[in-house]
Amino acid sequence: MINDNNIGRSRMLAPLPERMRPHNLEGYVGQSHLIGQGCILRNMIDSGNLSSFILWGPPGVGKTTLSRIVAKSLGREFFTLSAVSAGVKDVRDVIDRARSNSIFSNGQSPILFIDEIHRFNKSQQDALLGAVEDGTIVLIGATTENPSFEVITPLLSRCQVFVLKSLAVEDLQNLLNRAITTDEILKHRQIEVKETDALFRHSAGDARKLLNILEIVVGSFVGNVPVIIDNKTVTSCLQENIAIYDKGGEMHYDVISAFIKSVRGSDPNAAIYYLARMLDGGEDPKFIARRLCILAAEDVGLANPNALLLANSCFQIVHTIGMPEARIPLAECTIFLASSPKSNSAYNAINEALAVAKETQTAAVPLYLRNAPTQLMADLGYSDGYKYAHDYPGHFADLEFMPEELSGRKFYEPAENKQEESLRSRLEVLWPKYYK
Repeated sequence: MINDNNIGRSRMLAPLPERMRPHNLEGYVGQSHLIGQGCILRNMIDSGNLSSFILWGPPGVGKTTLSRIVAKSLGREFFTLSAVSAGVKDVRDVIDRARSNSIFSNGQSPILFIDEIHRFNKSQQDALLGAVEDGTIVLIGATTENPSFEVITPLLSRCQVFVLKSLAVEDLQNLLNRAITTDEILKHRQIEVKETDALFRHSAGDARKLLNILEIVVGSFVGNVPVIIDNKTVTSCLQENIAIYDKGGEMHYDVISAFIKSVRGSDPNAAIYYLARMLDGGEDPKFIARRLCILAAEDVGLANPNALLLANSCFQIVHTIGMPEARIPLAECTIFLASSPKSNSAYNAINEALAVAKETQTAAVPLYLRNAPTQLMADLGYSDGYKYAHDYPGHFADLEFMPEELSGRKFYEPAENKQEESLRSRLEVLWPKYYK
């Protein structure tokens, strides 16, 4: 016989994030764009017409919790695997169990939840395909990575992708109030929240972080004394309990952020240190290589165009050779990018151009820039007046390429570095109306 007192004691000993884990949509915080009335995932649950999907979002936003709530709401059998530890045999075992499951025999496909599905290799994902396709299971995957990078196309095409967002301040406040007033332990403490800036800043939109920090702060007040939560107390507690704060690896994402900012900040020593921290912590080397490609384009940019070539080569090499040898090209690329001159001129140019493009989608392309594949188009003046650049000195013909209402609009501003100063000199000769 199960002893209810034992269950109660076990729950009381669980960490605060586990004690506060909701079991229904009413207790779930955030993601209203998915579970609000009339929204896509809510409609799936209300109709009972559940199809496979992948939850993509940062850590601590409730991907696992939401999956369990979906299963419970629909009365579905719930199987779970972690892509970190499961192999092809584990996947096939779960599928075999699903096929013989009594609930499935009544027409209700069991749910298979796979955490960190982006870490599954191709053979593991291939093992899922048939069962997802024939409805033996409904797959729910959770990932912090863009699934289009790591989930094979045949599997991705059979799943909807739902994007989860970091919790907003109002969500964090709601969760904080709920924890203080309803948790079996905290509700018996005298807790006064004077300031929340540090609490929410260190939480960074992560519910699990928020509750871990809250538990650490409350635990620092020994006995039955009143608990005062303010910015100074939160910061002091985190400095003294950094190992506890990082249990479960929440700080891993802070290390990634520090890595990116160190490369952007041209500090190769800090960058290589944070690279080592990530590799030692078990980070996927392909994840790091993708970040290096983004850094090469966004932050080094036209100040050193070779950076993007090196970063792309690094990604291909890492994908081919794997660890531990992949640490060497990752280190080489990291040092090169961190040591390179920096420019975000291309990043700024495309962002500004996108903003303008959104407002000018109906702007007419000049007739002389349009192709004239038919006689009617030629008769209407398509391509008439176009100057073929290679027919002119220096392979350049002075021509207005912008739509009429955007004539004279400049998006690219060369940054102050040797490479782009050379570009500016050329552009000043070609386009004095823009660059003089």
